Amino acid sequence: MRNGIKLKNKIIVNFCPTGMVPTKASTPHVPISPEEIVEQTHEAYEMGITIAHLHAREENGTPTYLSSIYGKIFEGVRKHCPDLIICGSSSGRNFPEFEKRSELLELKPDLCSLTLSSLNFLSQASINAPDMIIALAEKMKNLGITPELECFDLGMINFGKYLIKKEIVSGPFYWNLLFGNIAGFQANFSQIGTAVQEIPENHFISFAGLGEFQLKMNAIAIAMGYGVRIGLEDNIWWDNKKTVKATNLDLVKRVHDLMEIHQVELFEPLELGNMGFYNKYSQRRATKNEPVSQ
Repeated sequence: MRNGIKLKNKIIVNFCPTGMVPTKASTPHVPISPEEIVEQTHEAYEMGITIAHLHAREENGTPTYLSSIYGKIFEGVRKHCPDLIICGSSSGRNFPEFEKRSELLELKPDLCSLTLSSLNFLSQASINAPDMIIALAEKMKNLGITPELECFDLGMINFGKYLIKKEIVSGPFYWNLLFGNIAGFQANFSQIGTAVQEIPENHFISFAGLGEFQLKMNAIAIAMGYGVRIGLEDNIWWDNKKTVKATNLDLVKRVHDLMEIHQVELFEPLELGNMGFYNKYSQRRATKNEPVSQ
């Protein structure tokens, strides 16, 4: 049985430049200000990415939910990367209130992350109660936003399929499977295989590897014909010995090197977007160079 969409010659590259954890103290390369995030996203876009998974920060570097800051990022990315698929974050790590977690949805990005259960990281919890997940999913649906279905374990996949069955979430479907967290999927073939077997046919899948597992999961995803998630959000190091700090462009280039080895191409954002991943209430992109109003 074929699980998820395997495209022999095309790979989705999901670019995650900032996240909620890396700081300038931990790496000078992480983009914090809207201008830095837009600039690095534009540079990655020129190199070749499909989706930009974007977080916002306050001036002091702390994560923020404010649509006023997200708006500057989205506006800049839309200006310089007109056909790029834009994904926001509804993370519950720092902001438990629905009003805060959902504020950026009013900006109508194409996608928004939807973590499908609560989970523990090594030193922090992310709380995602069922009623919160459903409320976020319903608001996304009302605003024409496709959920980016984030799963750290099998229970999250199960709940995602429950939301689909109840038509709380509708297609197209894009799953991010994240491997390497201490309390979730481990980056080994038995758990990778089990995870993808649970994803329905004709759904898109990308793999993420956290920390030292990023390169491993990039290579496995490309070899298997699935998408990749890449960026400093998940890993600030170039090497597993942690002697060299990576840049976002270093990590994107390495993915392209792997794609060249495996003789596969980038899944262009315009092509994926026109398969239903652009915001349903936004002006659909016609060409790569045509500005988009939303």
